[in-house]
Amino acid sequence: MKNLLLIIVFITSFFATAQTATSDTEGVTITVTIDKVRTNKGKVLFALHTEKTFMKTKPVQATGSTIEGNKVTVTFTNVPKGAYAITCVHDENDNGRMDFAENGMPQEDYGTSNNQLSYGPPEFGPSKFMVADTDIALKIVL
Repeated sequence: MKNLLLIIVFITSFFATAQTATSDTEGVTITVTIDKVRTNKGKVLFALHTEKTFMKTKPVQATGSTIEGNKVTVTFTNVPKGAYAITCVHDENDNGRMDFAENGMPQEDYGTSNNQLSYGPPEFGPSKFMVADTDIALKIVL
């Protein structure tokens, strides 16, 4: 009985270790750069979305970065194959969210992957890009 318990513990720990090792190498890396941020104040916040989460729920991944020399670069890692879109906002006052005027217009600069320009909220379709087997580098314009 004692040997059986040791075998079960060994096998369980082996699979836990194997899953940890493979999860660090699965998927691709997406590097996003913004070259012309208006000021170095605050942070730029980024969110990686699927069509299901876009502008609705919590993103697949989220990150933020301080701005240096009016430039920001962030990386999303271990992204599985599929269709994604990235949204970002220059959180100039560093309050962790996008600010809006009373009329609903954004008070902070924002952008999406594929640099969709619209007079309404961003949409997934025009912002969508595909993740396959190779790493991706994107530039977003605010």
